[in-house]
Amino acid sequence: MSPRPAGRTTAVPIPEVLRPHAEDQYAAELAALDAADDRQRPPAWRLSPWAVVTYVLGGTLPDGTVVTPKYVGARRLVEVAVATLATDRALLLLGSPGTAKTWLSEHLAAAVSGDSTLLVQGTAGTSEESVRYGWNYARLIAEGPSEQALVASPVMTAMREGRVARVEELTRMPAEVQDALITVLSEKTLPVPELGTEVQAMPGFTIIATANDRDKGVNDMSSALKRRFNTVVLPLPASEDAEVQIVTARVAQLGRALQLPAEPPALTEVRRVVQVFRELRSGVTADGRTALKVPSATLSTAEAISVLTNGMTLAAHFGDGAVSAADVAAGLVGAVVKDPVQDAVVWNEYLEAVVKERKDWRDLYRACRDLDVVVQ
Repeated sequence: MSPRPAGRTTAVPIPEVLRPHAEDQYAAELAALDAADDRQRPPAWRLSPWAVVTYVLGGTLPDGTVVTPKYVGARRLVEVAVATLATDRALLLLGSPGTAKTWLSEHLAAAVSGDSTLLVQGTAGTSEESVRYGWNYARLIAEGPSEQALVASPVMTAMREGRVARVEELTRMPAEVQDALITVLSEKTLPVPELGTEVQAMPGFTIIATANDRDKGVNDMSSALKRRFNTVVLPLPASEDAEVQIVTARVAQLGRALQLPAEPPALTEVRRVVQVFRELRSGVTADGRTALKVPSATLSTAEAISVLTNGMTLAAHFGDGAVSAADVAAGLVGAVVKDPVQDAVVWNEYLEAVVKERKDWRDLYRACRDLDVVVQ
């Protein structure tokens, strides 16, 4: 299979894959922005900062091309993030799980350098080689240390080619692996002592990292590493209407990508799931009258999208194609009840105190009560 060319500027035929990369899926929009963009571009950038923000937030170009919004949120936050990438500092997108950090990171990389695939995925098992470089051990044993035996990491490749490297879930990496980035970010160089050489970053190189401090398994960043990032905090959607808009658009998009023979969930069903999540997250009902226990689950916007996508799948393959309360209930319970003891109590109290008392939610109450996973 031939390597993907970097920095594509024209639309190309896209093979049918489950999840195309952002630069492939939105190639036509990126090409239209490239053609219409007459503003100054930082070195090695595919688009100007103004065009990158337009790509992320959406808009209409002078030739009538409609750019779809990729992220729904405060414009100033996106502008600050893009401005950071135009400096010599790296960008850290920080927020609760499900606040579209990864989604925004991917689209920023696609718009800035035309390639969102230079990715290091942070886990507890991520090694320093994933950040710096590794070796082809067969060649290393046969030939000794050489340029041919060296295996470049995504970060090293980005430095050599002046592109954006992405580091996802930075705080899931062990602290010593995180700190391998310090020299890269401060000196813009990556020493290779085995070869007596170094890789110096080309113009256009930067790093976009994402992190959250809510999940288990988080390793705090050192002060030295924090100082080398500009941090942009991505909040949960400020209003119910904004969250409903995000969920509706993303569920419809996923339904098309999965080729589900079902109708997108009705707005009332989307709003109901979003309201459940927002009430349990905040610990109070929408009218402010009833205090609620908060479950251990994060109940993010991403999980609301997952619940409704699962409902679409059930409706498509085991129903009449229209998403109903019964289709949503299983995913809803699964999203809330992560701890079978503590969260089950929280969910049952919410069902009895809130859902049961809302006359237009009786179908949801019955559907949830019909599930065996609910602890009576």
